[in-house]
Amino acid sequence: MKNEITRDSLLKLLAKIPDPEIPVLNITDLGVIRELDIKTEEIIVTITPTYSGCPAMKMIEDQIITTLYEETGKDIKVNTVYSPAWTTDWIPEEAKIKLRDYGIAPPEKTTQDKSVLFGERKIVSCPQCHSSNTELVSQFGSTACKSLYKCCDCLEPFDYFKCI
Repeated sequence: MKNEITRDSLLKLLAKIPDPEIPVLNITDLGVIRELDIKTEEIIVTITPTYSGCPAMKMIEDQIITTLYEETGKDIKVNTVYSPAWTTDWIPEEAKIKLRDYGIAPPEKTTQDKSVLFGERKIVSCPQCHSSNTELVSQFGSTACKSLYKCCDCLEPFDYFKCI
């Protein structure tokens, strides 16, 4: 890296790493980068997995090490922390728009949604036609972090990124 290594320059590099399960998002879009510590001989990147069993985290860790080492020449260390637990509240609005445009309904509202405790139906808008006339098909979608829904108007199936 020819320029000075700063937090912003590292975040720009990390933004080039796509999420292995949702390639329309990068790892900074997901909010998994918690801290960057730039030292003389090394860079320490602290990450929080989207959930403790996420199979993509090892691949993400390897890509962080490779990408930052190739650009900076410094040793790269990745620390994984589980507290505070990752939440979909950490996904910025711009990333939610990317999800919707890609055909995945982004998390609705926040993790504060307790409607399931009261037997209320969750309203999820269809990313294709934007109808709220949708129904849950399965709590398990194409990945563990998504549910499968169907639009009752356009009849298209779609993934919903679960609130965590």
